[in-house]
Amino acid sequence: MSEPRARLLTTASDLFYSEGLHAVGIDRIIATAGVTRSTLYRHFPGKDDLLVAYLIQADEAIRERMTTARTQDASPDDIVRTAAQSIADDIQRTGFRGCAFLNAAAEYPDAAHPVHQAVLNHRQWFLDTITELFSATGKPDAEFAAQHFVMLRDGAMTAGCLTDPKPICETFLRGVEGLLKYRSSQS
Repeated sequence: MSEPRARLLTTASDLFYSEGLHAVGIDRIIATAGVTRSTLYRHFPGKDDLLVAYLIQADEAIRERMTTARTQDASPDDIVRTAAQSIADDIQRTGFRGCAFLNAAAEYPDAAHPVHQAVLNHRQWFLDTITELFSATGKPDAEFAAQHFVMLRDGAMTAGCLTDPKPICETFLRGVEGLLKYRSSQS
């Protein structure tokens, strides 16, 4: 990735996440990144392309964290716990404003829009990945457990930016433990 493209994407990502996708205009991104309009359009033909690139970058970061969790020498249950702890850590970081994907879906509700499609692609990958993690535990109902995990995550990410995130994360992690214990009793 060229330095100007990286600077544009980093700047846009920071602004989109902190202020919203519709609230941030191209002129603001250009000025903050310190590039020309032609540089922006050489790398991103339109704002939608930049928005999709922002979501792809966020998706790649989450995929990398999931890959790291899966490559640890740990039991499948502990890998699920590591994935959940990563989410809880994210919710408790300074500047947390909720899930970038849920926020994007709220601003772009048209399912045919490229931004919404990027959200759906990420969410399907995430659900598939969590299902694989629960399947690896060898316990029944991996799909149900994964759907429950994703629902818990969505709620924690939404509530975590509205109030004190610490009790939200504790509740989320207890919920994940409940899924693992429930699944253990079903074996």
